[in-house]
Amino acid sequence: MTQPPFQPDPLIDFGAITPERLPELLRGMPKAELHMHIEGSLEPELIFALAQRNKVQLPYDSVEALRAAYAFTDLQSFLDIYYAGASVLLHEQDFYDMAMAYLQRAVADNVVRTEIFFDPQTHTARGVAMETVILGLSRACADAQAKWGLGSDLILCFLRHLSEDDALDTLREATPYRSHFIGVGLDSSEVGHPPEKFSEVFLRARERGLRLVAHAGEEGPPAYIWSALDVLRVERIDHGVQSSRDPALMARLAKERVPLTVCPLSNLKLCVVPDLGQHNLGQLLDAGLCVTVNSDDPAYFGGYVNDNYVQTFAATGLDARQAWQLAANSFEASFVEPEVRQGYVAQLDTYFRQFAESSAAQAQP
Repeated sequence: MTQPPFQPDPLIDFGAITPERLPELLRGMPKAELHMHIEGSLEPELIFALAQRNKVQLPYDSVEALRAAYAFTDLQSFLDIYYAGASVLLHEQDFYDMAMAYLQRAVADNVVRTEIFFDPQTHTARGVAMETVILGLSRACADAQAKWGLGSDLILCFLRHLSEDDALDTLREATPYRSHFIGVGLDSSEVGHPPEKFSEVFLRARERGLRLVAHAGEEGPPAYIWSALDVLRVERIDHGVQSSRDPALMARLAKERVPLTVCPLSNLKLCVVPDLGQHNLGQLLDAGLCVTVNSDDPAYFGGYVNDNYVQTFAATGLDARQAWQLAANSFEASFVEPEVRQGYVAQLDTYFRQFAESSAAQAQP
């Protein structure tokens, strides 16, 4: 049975929160991030540091030259440079350092729960062992929990431009490390690689008790979202912004509370939307969908999760109540136990109630 969406504490006076204080509210509110590729958090400075440490030759002569290359026209033009950046990752400590850099940034953005995508095929194809990838990332997650209290888990993604046989091999290779990741996903080049191409590997993953998510409806059509739901039987849709083109799909997503992990700045950077003011985040939210805000590949797309919130709200005119709903949706959509989820939402309510009270006090003459 589908659970109804969370409702805010009735004591929260959303009207007291002025537009001027909205950026502060967004930055400070507790939130979950559910769509973030760890390889996409690799900043140019760290790429060059790891290249030097590992004696890897890069096709760019400086941090500035690399950053200047981040001018993408579509998903594929981004992926080309994304895979080049990942070439510096060779040892367990490299994966640890990359993950810790992101996790520290997440804590600064008041992320209290993150579910991190990683692409093992990007690395095993270069001769890097599966163990090296997973143990480096997992160790960082454990240290972030101990150091900052940040809850995190890993989701192994299959590269959809490769074959399903390659994905099946990847799942088999990763199975000895099953305790280090909670689910599987599907990413990389979407168009021409429909979800049903990976029906067998998702069935095998489900039999192993793994949680299931998939990228669908970013550049691909709404039909890919239907396939992800009905063939792969995923629990979350990553991106999903093309769902607004299909009223029947919108109705289903709303009724079943299927989460969409939307990434506004990514959609802008990859030309999915012409400008942020035309993003359909508000439309999806108003239609009752369980939409969330995430950063996707923040090092490449010009913003971590708080940047996505602040810039999107400024461009679209979303308000404080919608901010609460998006944050609550992120907890609803997370793969945590019900009591943990309730605790996160209680924390969110407390934050909003106190922020509204302080806003009201400031407004007193």
